[in-house]
Amino acid sequence: MLLLQLVSDEEAAGSASDVMALVQEHLDPDDPRRVRLARRFRAITSGGMTPTDRDLMVRALDAAYNALDDELARVRSLRNILWTATVLVLLGVAGLALYGWFSPRSLSLCFTPDRPGAADSVTVVCPTAEHHDVSAGTDASSLADPRDILTVEIAGLAGAALTVIASLRRIRGTDSPYMLPLASAVLKFPTGALSAFLGLLLIRGAFVPGLSDLDSRAQVLGWAAAFGAAQHLVTRLVDDRAQMTLSEVGRPTEAVTEPERTAVREGAAAPQSGAPTAGPAGDGHYEGPPPGRQESAQDEERAAESGRPAPS
Repeated sequence: MLLLQLVSDEEAAGSASDVMALVQEHLDPDDPRRVRLARRFRAITSGGMTPTDRDLMVRALDAAYNALDDELARVRSLRNILWTATVLVLLGVAGLALYGWFSPRSLSLCFTPDRPGAADSVTVVCPTAEHHDVSAGTDASSLADPRDILTVEIAGLAGAALTVIASLRRIRGTDSPYMLPLASAVLKFPTGALSAFLGLLLIRGAFVPGLSDLDSRAQVLGWAAAFGAAQHLVTRLVDDRAQMTLSEVGRPTEAVTEPERTAVREGAAAPQSGAPTAGPAGDGHYEGPPPGRQESAQDEERAAESGRPAPS
């Protein structure tokens, strides 16, 4: 902007196209500076720049840069929120794994499926092992392994990884200096581990009808992976918000709005210097007939006064 104030009129007029493109990309269509610059754009590029036009270009360029800074600030803010959420969820997942390691019975994920014809013994299915022919009065939580929760979280993380790979086809590249799509993708991993644990906990509590008892260790891990992939139902909202924020950085430069078209038409239809203005029925002030018509009228008046015929 400082250089635009110091360069000559010819160099400033040569930069008018770049300034106009940046203004169209970042300022609102009805912004007065954008509309006024569109009105004066043809006069500036044709060599008719005035000191007022230079000041208008400087102010419009400064407003465009300020709008760009605001757009990037929103991207940076959302990026920081996503990384903070990722760290918090990761701490929660790690805390669950540690708690399950030192107190496996408190958060037991073991199931006792029904076995027809076996009233004196049962089978206890845990994420890391299957215990057969266990006494019917044995508490399933007592057979929980310290690695159960960690195993479930790893299975959920694997399921989340599949959704990350599948979502790559929707991720678009960006020239923003902030890796917002990466922050959105990383959030899926700890969220998948957490959703796997919560999903199995709901099944063990008979919250889901028909899934109160899982029959094998493979089913436990399979459901953990499925719940890990199901986190996409929640995190896809975060992906949409991230893509929307990135799309707000800049606007299509080829989108010329109606106010700009009107401004350009008004600039093109403006009277040239020295040209006669509109008559009484027009929009301008009436300044009388052109000079040639004025001289002809004066000759006719003098001829009438002297009695001679008016010159042709």
